[in-house]
Amino acid sequence: MSSTPAPGAAGAGEELSTEVVVVRHGETAWNASRIVQGQMDPELNEAGRQQAVVVARRLSRQAKPAAVYSSDLKRAAETAEIIARACGVSNVVLNEALRERHMGYLHGLKWDDAVAKSPDSFRGFDIFKLAEGSDPDSRNQELPGGGESLNKIAQEHIGERVVVVSHGAAILELCRHTDPPNSFIRRHIPNTSLNVFRVSGVTAQWTLERCGDISHLKGNGFLEDSFGGDGSSA
Repeated sequence: MSSTPAPGAAGAGEELSTEVVVVRHGETAWNASRIVQGQMDPELNEAGRQQAVVVARRLSRQAKPAAVYSSDLKRAAETAEIIARACGVSNVVLNEALRERHMGYLHGLKWDDAVAKSPDSFRGFDIFKLAEGSDPDSRNQELPGGGESLNKIAQEHIGERVVVVSHGAAILELCRHTDPPNSFIRRHIPNTSLNVFRVSGVTAQWTLERCGDISHLKGNGFLEDSFGGDGSSA
C-alpha cells in the first residue's frame, strides 16, 4: 500500500521544506463592530466559533500537522484549540510573539475613527502600497510580526506541515514580505482564512503559495467580506 508523502517531504533531487499554514483567528464581537483590537483580548463570538469549526474540519481532511502553534490572545488560542482537536494534535503551543501589532491608544476605537485620529499609524495597512526600492529577492530579510519565532518553527519542522494561528494585520504583512513582486496586489485576510507558505530547509527562504483562502466558508452562511477581510482588524 502506498503512502502519501508529508507536505514538506522531498522527492528525488528536491530539497526538504516546511509547509506553514497560517490561519487567521475566527470572528470576535469587536471584528463585527469594526473596533480596533490590536493586543486587546476579546474572545470569539458564536460566528467565530462556527468559522473555527469549519476551518478545522477542512484541515482535518488534509495531511495531519506535526504541531499547532498560536498567538496567546484568546481569539487565536481558541481557534487553535478547535483546529488541534479536529486534527488529532494533542496540544497547542502558545507564543506571545505571534500576537497582533500593538495599537496603543487606538485600542477600542471604531476603525474609521482610529484612522481619522492617527492616519500615520495605518500606513502599514495601505493595501496598494509597494515599498519604494523594494527588493524582489528580499524574502530572506527579517520576517515581520514574530518573525524569529516563525523561522524557528519552520526550521524545527523541516519536511513536515505545521499550523500557526495568528492575526489579520500580521498575516497581511507576512504575505507581502514573502511575495514582494506582488506586494501591490489588494489582498484579503478574512477570519479563518488559510495562508500557506513554503520554507526552504536549506536557505530558510519563505515563499507564499496561497493567501486569504476561505473556500471552506462558502455555503456555510458566513459573510466572506466581513469586517477585517483586508486584514485591517486584528
